[in-house]
Amino acid sequence: MAQQTAWIILIIAGVIEIGWAIGLKYTEGFSRLVPSLLTISAMVISMYLLSIAARHLPIGTAYAVWVGIGALGAAILGMFLFGESRDPIRLACLALIVIGVIGLKTFSRS
Repeated sequence: MAQQTAWIILIIAGVIEIGWAIGLKYTEGFSRLVPSLLTISAMVISMYLLSIAARHLPIGTAYAVWVGIGALGAAILGMFLFGESRDPIRLACLALIVIGVIGLKTFSRS
């Protein structure tokens, strides 16, 4: 597998992580069946794709990028779906996550 393909798989895994992170809110503590099944399925798929990408990328980089994509996406969707804070300091911290993910991608040697 080409490294570029591993990065694409990693990005897909991160996007699916956003789905399960947001899905946690809808499970209401895993007390709702359908949202719980969808969230658990997304967790499994996301982690499986992360494991595929990690075969070809450094694990520290792959995991940090995966978490970064998920955290950033969940925070942004939380603002739109749940009315979470859009405080400028919070937005600046999210920008730091973006910078970190870009830096890890840019300076990854594998």
